[in-house]
Amino acid sequence: MTNNEIANLLIVVLGVMVIVLIVLIGIYVIIKLTANNREKKETIDKNAGKKSKVQQLYNVQSIFNFMEFDKIEDNMIVQKDGKRYLMVVNCQGINFDLMSAVEKNSVEQGFLQYLNTLRGPIQIYIQTRTVNLTNSINTYKEKVNSLKNNLNQKEFEYNQKVRSGKFDNRQLDAQRFEVIKARNLYEYGVDIVNNTQRMSLNRNILTKQYYIVLSYFPEEANNSIYSKEEISGIAFSELYTRAQSTISLLSVCGINGKILDSNELAELLYTAYNRDEAEVYDLNKAISSGYDSLYTTSQDVLEKKMEELDKQIERDAINMANEAVAEVRQEREVERQLREKQKEYDDIVRAMANLIIEDNQDILGEEVVEESKQKVEEKKNTKRKSKTKEVEENGQEKIKRAGRPRKSA
Repeated sequence: MTNNEIANLLIVVLGVMVIVLIVLIGIYVIIKLTANNREKKETIDKNAGKKSKVQQLYNVQSIFNFMEFDKIEDNMIVQKDGKRYLMVVNCQGINFDLMSAVEKNSVEQGFLQYLNTLRGPIQIYIQTRTVNLTNSINTYKEKVNSLKNNLNQKEFEYNQKVRSGKFDNRQLDAQRFEVIKARNLYEYGVDIVNNTQRMSLNRNILTKQYYIVLSYFPEEANNSIYSKEEISGIAFSELYTRAQSTISLLSVCGINGKILDSNELAELLYTAYNRDEAEVYDLNKAISSGYDSLYTTSQDVLEKKMEELDKQIERDAINMANEAVAEVRQEREVERQLREKQKEYDDIVRAMANLIIEDNQDILGEEVVEESKQKVEEKKNTKRKSKTKEVEENGQEKIKRAGRPRKSA
């Protein structure tokens, strides 16, 4: 081989090796990318598992932690296991825009004076509610029922006076006037109830309630030796004093206020946490329906089964007794019918024989029919005499047998 041929052969071998190397690099890159994708997928699955666990832990957390208060007692809202106490003052709003300049300055001065007296944080809370006219409608209906009873009584008295005839026209006219007045008042009350009910269907009628929330922290007592009951008493005294001071200072501005009791606090929180449901299902209905009961006590299951078994036994026994009595009555009825039919056997046969003879009167002739009927009657009398004689003979035979001496053994 010449040098040129050897050089060409080496070039070809080198090209083949380069191609093989490129293919190997490509395979390595593909394997590496596949491994990276698998690791990323495993990482995503692990993170998803962690997130689902966190979500599961979030779902089973305490409802009291979610609602941010522990309980309501002594007209106070207790938060964070007694670390914060709240008392709420409900304020009646005023229309500031319709006031004169002097009245506006008076309100501003009074409110400024109230702000200067504050020694702790307050919260102003405004709650918008749909007007609930259920209680008003119920009150109106009670009044209308009393008006209806009064109207019925007036009409009854008037009718009695008319029927008696003991009263003159002047007295009857006075009584009729009372009836008309009672009827007009009753119809007016019915009209008010109907209009109020139609108005209650309009959910666009809104009202705003204004509240001032006062807070107290046990750290303000500067002493950690108090028990929870003592801290609760101190908190109530302090908050009550602050609330009364707030009411007194706001009255200068023409704003009337009152401290919410425990039931009103519960209604406030219920409306805050159930904005949609509270419009159609208020707190009083929820409590009367027993929604605040988390469990019920009941009789033991085995005792219930025993009672049901006793009742089933009693029902089956009654059914069995009724069936037995019905069967006995049916059997006795059949026996009675059979005995009556046996007693009337001859009469039935005679009646049927006479009926057959009368049906063939056209063929037999009237004389034959009459004689045949007489023969039937004679046979009846003959059988009756024979039965009577047989009965008498049987009776005499029994008497003779009773009079014979018995043979000794």
